Amino acid sequence: MTATFETQRSALAEVVAIPVTPFAEDGTIDRATHRALLRRLIDGGVLTLTPNGNTGEFYALTPEERRTVMELTAEEAGDRAAVLAGVGHDVPTAVASARHAAALGAGMVMVHQPVHPYVSEGGWVDYHRAVAESVPALGVVPYIRNPLLPGERLAELADACPNVIGVKYAVPDAARFAAFARDAGLERFVWVAGLAEPYAPSYFSAGATGFTSGLVNVAPSLSLNMIEALRSGDYPAAMKVWEQIRRFEELRGANASANNVTVVKEALASLGLCRRDVRPPSRPLAESERSEVAAIAAGWPL
Repeated sequence: MTATFETQRSALAEVVAIPVTPFAEDGTIDRATHRALLRRLIDGGVLTLTPNGNTGEFYALTPEERRTVMELTAEEAGDRAAVLAGVGHDVPTAVASARHAAALGAGMVMVHQPVHPYVSEGGWVDYHRAVAESVPALGVVPYIRNPLLPGERLAELADACPNVIGVKYAVPDAARFAAFARDAGLERFVWVAGLAEPYAPSYFSAGATGFTSGLVNVAPSLSLNMIEALRSGDYPAAMKVWEQIRRFEELRGANASANNVTVVKEALASLGLCRRDVRPPSRPLAESERSEVAAIAAGWPL
């Protein structure tokens, strides 16, 4: 394992923030607001950023917009935060995005779960191998949402590509995660709880050392308090944070996570930090639902 990969591995054992992509009134990316939100995260103590993640509305952005998001993030992160760039779609697009991220100084790429309706186990390995081999100097982190994928396939991928160093595991089943991690190699990878704070305590108990977060856009201190508690093994303290954020995350997760991004942007809008606009297939919250989100955000330490 190279020193570079050790640095990258350490960056995964953190609160891995998934920044929102704010839109201007004309529907384009609001670059100035995007920069301000990124600076707010970094100034708040966040050390790892994922541009072009799902909370950033990855699938609703054009290729040029995804490049813009990556460029803005790289510029704001500088040497203050690690960048784990989200890449995906077809193989040539994912490879081009990974190389673009590498050219901008990103240390890692997160490969989105393939959305093709027919994904074979071997094809999953081939897809990720194509991306990993295109950027051998970057750490590669598969984003796993498929509960049927066995851990042995991840081990097979890493045998071929030693730069596959971590996993964002987002199957809502702590027992399955524990088994998958051990079948793949618990110590071989950095395990990131990919379902954020609600699942972080249970996933940490099974071997995760980092977790992703969309909530961190709103209240960085809450996410950082949770990971510090989990690192120290203070699960009662971690669960106190869990209780503080429970209703917010329930609103995000309702109806198959239909309002996952919407609720985060609504909270930011209530604080005057960005517009609430999201793109289809997401929709803004109804007026009748906005007050609850605003009340939650107003009650948090910011």
